[in-house]
Amino acid sequence: MGTVEPQVTATDAQSQVTDGFHLVIDALKLNGIDTIFGLPGIPITDLTRKAQAAGMRVISFRHEQNAGNAAAIAGFLTQKPGICLTVSAPGFLNGLTALTNATTNCFPMILISGSSEREIVDLQQGDYEEMDQLAIAKPLCKAAFRVLHAEDIGVGVARAIRAAVSGRPGGVYLDLPAKLFAQTMDAAAGKNSLIKVVDPAPRQIPAQDAVQRALDLLKSAKKPLIVLGKGAAYAQADAEIRILIEKTGIPYLPMSMAKGLLPDTHALCASAARSYVLPEADVVMLAGARLNWLLSHGKGKTWGGKGPKDWGGQKFIQIDISPQEADSNVRIEAPVVGDIGSCVSALLAAINATGSGWAKPPAEWLGAIAERKSKNIAKLAETLARNPVPMNFHSALNVVRGIVKANPEAILVNEGANALDFTRSIVDMYQPRKRLDVGTWGIMGIGMGFSVAAAVVSGQPVIAIEGDSAFGFSGMEVETLCRYNLPVCVVIMNNNGVYKGTDVNPTGGPDVAPTVFVKGARYDKLMEAFGGIGVHATNPAELREAMEEAVRSRKPTLINAVIDETAGTESGRITSLNPSSEKKK
Repeated sequence: MGTVEPQVTATDAQSQVTDGFHLVIDALKLNGIDTIFGLPGIPITDLTRKAQAAGMRVISFRHEQNAGNAAAIAGFLTQKPGICLTVSAPGFLNGLTALTNATTNCFPMILISGSSEREIVDLQQGDYEEMDQLAIAKPLCKAAFRVLHAEDIGVGVARAIRAAVSGRPGGVYLDLPAKLFAQTMDAAAGKNSLIKVVDPAPRQIPAQDAVQRALDLLKSAKKPLIVLGKGAAYAQADAEIRILIEKTGIPYLPMSMAKGLLPDTHALCASAARSYVLPEADVVMLAGARLNWLLSHGKGKTWGGKGPKDWGGQKFIQIDISPQEADSNVRIEAPVVGDIGSCVSALLAAINATGSGWAKPPAEWLGAIAERKSKNIAKLAETLARNPVPMNFHSALNVVRGIVKANPEAILVNEGANALDFTRSIVDMYQPRKRLDVGTWGIMGIGMGFSVAAAVVSGQPVIAIEGDSAFGFSGMEVETLCRYNLPVCVVIMNNNGVYKGTDVNPTGGPDVAPTVFVKGARYDKLMEAFGGIGVHATNPAELREAMEEAVRSRKPTLINAVIDETAGTESGRITSLNPSSEKKK
């Protein structure tokens, strides 16, 4: 009978050596990272086992892209880099979309992938899943590092953490070749090589003259407006932002993931008058919001310009941690560079220092906004009060609206085309960082990954409103919801296809149109197959009963909400981005 070698760990007082596996785990734990999202396989399976044995939570997915999305949104919610762990080559590539999306959306995330041995990759000798992963990742993320020696693991993890959260947050790639994990070194030396990152995201204080320039411009405004972006939500400077808005009396427009920083029902919220305030405002302060396509690049008809690239005449103040963001599309009259919390605090301090108070915006401006809000809210209420058969987006989402109002602590995950756009405009949010959606890229497939992470990180119930097309990108992760018994209620807006389920094959051939799915699909049965709760809802009463029970029971639930297959418009509200659709107009 052979002898069994004792397990070597960095925490075993009797051990004199440690290895790469335990150094990676210890480096993460030293920096307060206690959860890993990933998918096991060669060469990182043992790392997941050892991480769990060391007390870390390891959430295993069915596809790496969904694990990556989970890590990214965990980073957004916690301000600590979410960790996604994948195997080499194909697994790495599957995680790369999430990594790039995290970088685009400024979510702190670290993608850690095992990889083939450098000496074989460099000579292209055909190793198992051979790929130069570092070279591929570099142009698609904020930073990329490779660790070749066990004694450098502490530095590699520290650099990845600091890169992910400092300045403008983003995705970081950390390449760990398979040979690294088995490397051993003296345990004491290994412990000493680890780095606890001090102040990984240091405050960046804005220049006083920049703050004063911004305030002078605001004071001169007759029609001021504040636009809150998801950067403001990420900053977790909720109290300061609310004080600034209420103290100045300036109306605000929250971008989608900034909804809830102040309740959408707040008197100064201009969401219901968006199409009026953007072209009419004369001074606009952007707080953690970028003038990208979501804001029509700060020009065009949205902003009162005569043509698609015409400037509407607004003067912009921009609060952003990156000085390079200023002037990206239009002239920024007053850039305020620094972290959102420090910038808002500096603005408040300067306002308080004046001693003479702050003049509220003209009553004419506030009155005009209030009038349009009132009309639009009344019009929406009239639409929501209808009860068509079958349900449409409005009648179904009116139920969701009520559930979220009754459960403001719940996190709302949202993706799709029409399912996304209608939910944004119908469902009010009441608390910060409770709305998670497709963000800057408009990427589909974030639904189940975001839902898993939101439930794991917050411990709160999660409501995922999914288009039937969007759900298909990550739908297999309902098994993950059931496996970890997560309090997630998935509502699929099922209209039998992409946008609508009514397109036909123009040739009359046997194939259905590219946008059409199986008629009458029972997505609820998919959840039941894994032991969760599946509900088939055909009217608002059934939908409401199922959602209330899901939130109350905290059991994994999927509701197949059958809506009119003629409901919806192509590409939601961005039809103009589809050239063929534009030609049809």
